[in-house]
Amino acid sequence: MPDPIKKGDWSKTMSGLMTQEETLEVMPKRQKLYIGVPSEAHTDESRVPLAPSAVRNLTSQGHRVIIEAGAGYLSHFTDHDYSEAGGEIASDKREVYQAHTILKTAPMTIQEAHMLGQNQVLISPLTIPYASAEVLEQLKKKKIIAIATEYLKDADGSFPVVRSMSEIAGIGVISIASSLMSTAQDGIGKLFGGISGVPPAKVLILGAGIVAEYASRAALGLGARVHIYDNSMYKLLRLQNAVGQQLYTSTINLVDLQSDLSTADVVIGAIHSTTGRAPVIVTEEMVMNMKTGAVIIDVSIDQGGCFETSEVTSLKKPTFSRHGVIHYGVPNITSRYPQTSSKAISNILQPLLTDAASYGGIENLIAQRSGLRHGVYTYHGCLTNQYLARRFQMKYTDLDLIIPSVF
Repeated sequence: MPDPIKKGDWSKTMSGLMTQEETLEVMPKRQKLYIGVPSEAHTDESRVPLAPSAVRNLTSQGHRVIIEAGAGYLSHFTDHDYSEAGGEIASDKREVYQAHTILKTAPMTIQEAHMLGQNQVLISPLTIPYASAEVLEQLKKKKIIAIATEYLKDADGSFPVVRSMSEIAGIGVISIASSLMSTAQDGIGKLFGGISGVPPAKVLILGAGIVAEYASRAALGLGARVHIYDNSMYKLLRLQNAVGQQLYTSTINLVDLQSDLSTADVVIGAIHSTTGRAPVIVTEEMVMNMKTGAVIIDVSIDQGGCFETSEVTSLKKPTFSRHGVIHYGVPNITSRYPQTSSKAISNILQPLLTDAASYGGIENLIAQRSGLRHGVYTYHGCLTNQYLARRFQMKYTDLDLIIPSVF
């Protein structure tokens, strides 16, 4: 015969059978953000990370946005535009750096790093060629959460900032190449599109991503012949479908590529690395075999470049010649079109900031989104980007090992 149920046990048994209160997920308390937008000191930078329309959206939600006077001038956004949108205008850069979250469109300089306080959030490009151990040490020392915009990922695995800038750069590089081939820019005087009896220019594009898609459309629109190289068959097929017409496409076979390079008029490097430096595809010897007066535009230069002969140049002095080939190595091509670029960046950062506020702060959002974690390169005193750690011989810490211990 089973043991009789004791009085205490009976109460526990009955409570387990009774209707229980529903347990709801407790969302973190919404946080008001304090956002600072300094004017860029870099002479080649004309973009701004927040357009006035984005500032209006943020301030209407109760967030505070402080903008350095003249920050939007080169993008044709006035201080009046920002103040009308609810932003505060500061004449002193140090006042802007008092904000908790700093937004930039150019890489952090050592002078700016010294202005940062403790435990702030920095959202800006990293731009591999400009990265320095001195800046990284400052970010670590001040326990800054630094997020590289070019490494931010969406839920589908794409890079939203890179994609937007790539669309602009793809169209822009064809305009640049066409100009560099003219005699006004000391080019060989060849027209992109052919005419009766004269063949068109031959354009080679390394990489079959978004830059290649938009560059292909622009080049084909001008009548050029376009050849695409990439080792991803998926990307090559996607590009064919996106462009809507048959193109010459190939995997990167160095024998075929070298032969194709020797007759190319324009070569565009658009290889994007998901973690660190872009791979070098074209060696110096291959460049030496190119035609005199040919043009190389290395869109990958912000990640180190995919041509062995590439160097970082500026908008004031954008080109140099090596082995008779014109090289263009401006890392921020989109600064040539600052208003379009600023609005594109703003369209990505403003929703990100709104989500961060909803989650109770950027740290909570980092814990929830792997795509955002992918962009973090310093976190509370730790260097979390493996490539930078190897390059500067610093200690590397896996961010995914830190986050669970914090939340």
